[in-house]
Amino acid sequence: MSVGLSTYAFFWRMSAQVGDPLSLEEVVDETAAAGAEVLQICDHPELVEHSATQLAALRARGAAAGVAFEVGFRGVRALQLDRFLEVAVALGAGVVRTMLASGDDRPAPFEAVAELRVAAPRFADAGVRLGLETYEACSTEELVRVVEEVGDPGVGICLDPANMVARLEHPSKTIDQAAAHVVNLHVKDFTFRRAPGLVGFSLVGCELGTGLLDVGYLYGRVRPRSRGISEIVEHWLPWQGSAQATVETEARWTAHSLAAMGRLGV
Repeated sequence: MSVGLSTYAFFWRMSAQVGDPLSLEEVVDETAAAGAEVLQICDHPELVEHSATQLAALRARGAAAGVAFEVGFRGVRALQLDRFLEVAVALGAGVVRTMLASGDDRPAPFEAVAELRVAAPRFADAGVRLGLETYEACSTEELVRVVEEVGDPGVGICLDPANMVARLEHPSKTIDQAAAHVVNLHVKDFTFRRAPGLVGFSLVGCELGTGLLDVGYLYGRVRPRSRGISEIVEHWLPWQGSAQATVETEARWTAHSLAAMGRLGV
């Protein structure tokens, strides 16, 4: 069982909007205090600019706190992936999560396959798994096809069913299509909320088990614990009206998610 937190579980507590945002080092300590084993540093672009000394210090901070690392970036160009791998190795991270697109760079599937085939052997040699996240810019069917064409067991999918709702994919369909290829799991619940004036809806986060994610189905299909797949908590938490209310809610959601996941036995 390897349950952890993403920096997205600290989205507001790390933001300037709360007045005294947590540093990455403090997030490591908070992760340990929450009882989680892993911190996935996700979409933290300055991480690729860290020196070897800075990365070594961060790894030592994690080791002292009993927290292992995973890292999350965007892009699949071979040169990008080489740097992502360097960061992962320096932090002792066993998983790199990425996305096919990075900003305006949106390689076609055949280009992504070619780039990933170049990088995959180096990830395999380092013992690092590469997970391509399900997200709305690319159908799950297309993402699975990319993974299958790369044909390397260390290159799989970071499954996040919530992201695919924006593409009008039903979460269970996303889960079914991706399940066999999952190497990393993002766990967050979500619901639709009526917009002000009852005109339209917003897709927002909610406490795990209270929304539209069928957590039991997700775990039953993916079986993360028997397959050695890490389970990473994220949130889509709307601003709660004040900094204090928002950070308190964020911390409460995290504690709730970890407790709920601890009761799952799959």
